[in-house]
Amino acid sequence: MAYDPRAICNLILDEARRTSITHVALQKLLYFAHGLHLIRTEGNPLVKGYFEAWRHGPVHPTAYKAFKQAGADVIDFRAVSRDPLTQETRALLPNIDDLAYDCVVRTVANFGSAGAWTLVQISHAEGAPWKLVVDSAENSVNFGMRISNDVIRENFNKHKVSIKTNPGAGEPSEEAPLDFADRSSSDRAAR
Repeated sequence: MAYDPRAICNLILDEARRTSITHVALQKLLYFAHGLHLIRTEGNPLVKGYFEAWRHGPVHPTAYKAFKQAGADVIDFRAVSRDPLTQETRALLPNIDDLAYDCVVRTVANFGSAGAWTLVQISHAEGAPWKLVVDSAENSVNFGMRISNDVIRENFNKHKVSIKTNPGAGEPSEEAPLDFADRSSSDRAAR
């Protein structure tokens, strides 16, 4: 059973309560928990919907909308559900199975204290799902730059992290969709 991504994000934030999580980091943690769940269940997704390849890695659009008001700041609120008729809000509490919970807990334990830039580097690894989708978009059409669950499952083990002490760039401040128009020809030649 796939769960509401906003509820899983709330669980990630609750599990990481001693760590400051930004929106960029939350997106990567959600993605890594989802990927782990796909592997451990032989293809069953953790969350409903899909991930897209944005500038700083995989992003779930529904989770993005729920937390975008945080901008580059640490998230200090939880996503809520709004009744379309009454406009009343209610808390989104994840009522999930033990395996799904374990995937979230393991992800937070392993990556929750990593900075957003480190998580972005991991998600951008050569051969990893985000990179495959971005590279294939230069030669074919992928509406919305969607990263399919099959691509995530088949290539999830390609995520790597650099052991360099200096990442060479500042931590991303906010998520943004990938825009090939703003990539210089030197960026393309370097690949």
